[in-house]
Amino acid sequence: MSFSDHIVSRSLPIWLFIFLIFLVLLGKSQKEVLKVKVGVVLDTNSTLADLSLRAINMSLSELYNTHNGFKTRIVLNIRNSKGTVVGAAASALYLINKRKVVAIIGPGTSMQAPFLINLGNQSQVPIVTFSATSPLLDSLRSPYFIRATHDDSAQVHAISAIIESFRWREVVPIYVDNEFGEGILPYLVDAFQEINVRIRYRSAISIHSTDDQIKKELYRLMTMPTRVFILHMLPDPGSRLFKIAREIGMMNKGYAWIVTNGIIDLMSLRGGPSLEDMHGVLGVKTYFPRSKELAYLEARWRKRFGGEELTHFGYWAYDAATALAMSVEQISNENMSFNTTKNISRGDNGTDLDDLDVALSGPKLLQALSTVTFKGVAGRFLLENRKLEPTTFKIINIEESGERAVGFWKSKVGLVKRLGVDQIGTNISHSSRGLRTIIWPGDTTLVPKGWEIPINGKKLRIAVPKKDGFNNFLKVTKDANTNALTITGFCIDVFDAVMRQLPYAVPYEYVPFETPDGKGDGNYNNMVYKVFLGEFDGAVGDTTILANRSNYVDFALPYSETGVVFVVPVKDEREKGEWVFLKPLTKQLWCMIAAAFIYIGLVVWIFEYIADPTFRTQRFTEKISNVFYFSFSTLFFAHRKPSTSIYTRGLVVIWCFVVLILTQSYTATLTSMLTVQELRPTVRHMDDLKKSGVNIGYQKGSFTLEKLKQEGFKESKFKIYNSPEEMRELFLKTSSNGGIDAAFDEVPYVKLFMAKYCQKYTIIEPTYKADGFGFVSIPLGSPLVPDISREILNLTEGETMRAIENKWFVEEKNCPDRNTTDDTPIQLDHHSFQALFMIVFASSLLLLFIMLSCRRYQEGRGNMNGDPPNPPGDGPDDHLLLFLLILASRRYQQRRGNIIGAQSNPPGDGPDGQDNARANQNREVNEGGAAEPADNEHRIVEVREGVNIGDGDGDGDHESHRIGKVNVQLQRQQSQVRRRCNKLFSEKNMPLGMAASP
Repeated sequence: MSFSDHIVSRSLPIWLFIFLIFLVLLGKSQKEVLKVKVGVVLDTNSTLADLSLRAINMSLSELYNTHNGFKTRIVLNIRNSKGTVVGAAASALYLINKRKVVAIIGPGTSMQAPFLINLGNQSQVPIVTFSATSPLLDSLRSPYFIRATHDDSAQVHAISAIIESFRWREVVPIYVDNEFGEGILPYLVDAFQEINVRIRYRSAISIHSTDDQIKKELYRLMTMPTRVFILHMLPDPGSRLFKIAREIGMMNKGYAWIVTNGIIDLMSLRGGPSLEDMHGVLGVKTYFPRSKELAYLEARWRKRFGGEELTHFGYWAYDAATALAMSVEQISNENMSFNTTKNISRGDNGTDLDDLDVALSGPKLLQALSTVTFKGVAGRFLLENRKLEPTTFKIINIEESGERAVGFWKSKVGLVKRLGVDQIGTNISHSSRGLRTIIWPGDTTLVPKGWEIPINGKKLRIAVPKKDGFNNFLKVTKDANTNALTITGFCIDVFDAVMRQLPYAVPYEYVPFETPDGKGDGNYNNMVYKVFLGEFDGAVGDTTILANRSNYVDFALPYSETGVVFVVPVKDEREKGEWVFLKPLTKQLWCMIAAAFIYIGLVVWIFEYIADPTFRTQRFTEKISNVFYFSFSTLFFAHRKPSTSIYTRGLVVIWCFVVLILTQSYTATLTSMLTVQELRPTVRHMDDLKKSGVNIGYQKGSFTLEKLKQEGFKESKFKIYNSPEEMRELFLKTSSNGGIDAAFDEVPYVKLFMAKYCQKYTIIEPTYKADGFGFVSIPLGSPLVPDISREILNLTEGETMRAIENKWFVEEKNCPDRNTTDDTPIQLDHHSFQALFMIVFASSLLLLFIMLSCRRYQEGRGNMNGDPPNPPGDGPDDHLLLFLLILASRRYQQRRGNIIGAQSNPPGDGPDGQDNARANQNREVNEGGAAEPADNEHRIVEVREGVNIGDGDGDGDHESHRIGKVNVQLQRQQSQVRRRCNKLFSEKNMPLGMAASP
């Protein structure tokens, strides 16, 4: 025996002992698994309940197979509710009292749920449902009611989005008359109010209704104009309703059907509605995002149960069982027993509810169910307010070949054509808004209008006001022999054209609105109120849209001009009077022109005084007359004498240009005032009418009467007219003779009046707002209003409206356009010519500066050349330049000092210097020692020439002699300038009384 065999033989008992211990422990662990009883209340005879039970058993089996470590195992106790409320209640009571279940899965319908919910609340046993979807169950407010599904209110926003996308304005909900059908109705009403959609009628059909009763209700719906129906039923009554609707023609062209997920989600079940009967129907279907969990479940389901398809309620049942098993596992350490209370003394008055047991694990199990979350086959299982919240619905279109997805509705996004998928696999929306092409009932892609006049319905009775005047708008005549009505006018033609353009036929007839004796009523408010009471289906005519009328009826968009205005006569205010020639220019401009003439005269005086010696010899009065006559003669271009100064001529050229513009502008304005006819209103504003207290006219039956009272006019001053002719007659009489001086009416009537009498009357401010003429709705909230309004827009933007207006208002073209609102005639003011006067002023200053500069330059140049001085009174020695001569003398003194100080070489050295010195000596000798220099500058030049003579060859004596001679000459020049100034100051023609210097 080898060593290894010995070891094996010795250790074999040990291995056998270990194996026995493992079996014991395994058996012990099997015995320690806690079995928890859970009840199931379903109608086991129905297909839906049968599929749901399979899904529940499959969920528990797969969960425990994948989670061997769970300490608990759910044991199902199934009770048949037999499809009744009493059966469901008895089953739940038996499960709680007899079987001691800690939770109940069920019931299958919303009708059976209320009693079960109350039982669960009293016994603290959670009621977990996967198929009771009525929102009314939330009103019980039981914390022990868990809805592992969506409620029906989640889909109403998807339905309202469909209604809004097709712009339907009226719908009729058809629902089953029980908790399931009524639960969704309040939420539908709220959703439709948000998009301004009206629920015309509510059709409730009992689940026990016969086919004849359903047919009778559908015939009633056919007599109504609404063609959009929303069906909320279970498959059984829904299939019967669609079959009957197809037989009586309610699945033909023009109808629109939208069904909720109550039918769409269960269409695959046996006994569901036929696809042929539902051809063209839109449906809202519960949408589950595709995931691997859902794909694996469908594969296992097909492998185990064959081709029978699992419904949406089966998916929720699968997840509900999983959630319940996980929650039970979380409270495995809790006491699963019941607190039993026996009421021994209850007697004959007691019931089984008095002995209802209370589950001790109820609160903990409820808390665990509320917090459990996992990724299930129907998506993320997460309870919010004890129910699942949906995020997406699929919009399907039912055809004979099956259902076809035409779009999706996603919360916070709305309708989309398709859903995209990101990299993680989460469904997100990336498509454009709206739906794909839909096949509607009648096998057409044309979207139903949603509203039609029934073929077997009565004609619409349209009220037409009967009036005596303003027949262009409306005229009602009756044949005396046949009593046949003839109704014509602008309003009638517009309404007929609009109704012809509607995409559906609307039969109607006109009914005159008149008194019992056949006369026109004239009160439009009464006519509108009759429509509100239902005596008429609508009203057509010159009915103004007003706020108080809109409280009773709806109006289509206005088809006429808007506003209410005052009309007053005009008067001819052509400019007349002896002072009319002053009107073209304002006072400011007249003053500016006069100042300009005076300014030009002064500048011309300065120019001529400097340039013309003869001008200085004239008397003062002659100077003034000549200068200002010359200035004012430019106004008529009659200045014959040419001026001496070139600067005067330049200034006159510029001034003549300004004068030309002024005269031409004045002539044009004066001509306009004297020739153009100025028609002005007799009253400028409404306030003037109040102050004057004149009579005011208004049209009979018009709302303008109340408007005048609101503005504070006295009722005793009001006059009534019925036609443009009566209005004209009242104007001719005037207020003093019982007529009117103003009329207050709407713009369409005023335009008709002005077309005939536009030369004599005009419109004044202000213009009051009014919405114009509109068609009264048929009736309040009618879907015809938006359709008629759209057709009115199409009519007014095209040529049809223009043709109708030309037919009834052709005379209006003969009225010329003119403006009669100006308060004052057009006048030329000083602002229009400021630039011209600035040009003249700047030009004159520039010319004066140039003249003085040139004059000074010429004087300086003449002194340097040794020109003889001018005799007194000639040349530039005028009074205005006297001050300049004194300044020149002082400057000469300064320059002389500079020349002497700057002399460096002795004068007289050289031949040139000697010749100049001799010439100067000979000149002094010839003049007898009394010669005067021509001017100061000339003498300065001589000094310079004398100083620079002899640039190097002269001796000292000769230089001293020259310097002494220069000094003698400078002293002589200074004395001569002083004597000359004294002489000028003593002249008798000294200006403005200037005194001579001593």
